[in-house]
Amino acid sequence: MFIVLLKFSENKAKAAEFMSGHNDWLGRGFSDGVFLLAGSLKPSLGGGILAYNTTRAELERRVNEDPFVTQGIVEPDILEITPSRAGDQLGFLLG
Repeated sequence: MFIVLLKFSENKAKAAEFMSGHNDWLGRGFSDGVFLLAGSLKPSLGGGILAYNTTRAELERRVNEDPFVTQGIVEPDILEITPSRAGDQLGFLLG
């Protein structure tokens, strides 16, 4: 399982221009069963994604296709977690 942090760079002002492409990219991640959750980092720092059902190499490739990444709007940071405990709602992540 992975946490992807997409932290705004100095090019943050270009985000609105590429938001549609970024949202399409997010939609593909959810459709492909890789993204479980996505949202904003507060206060206005960028975004975060919870990803699973993928390898680090595949996720890195996917993240590098995000228009926000290709345009230098965000700097990605991928954190890998090996789950060892989970609440009942998230037990499927332990498998």
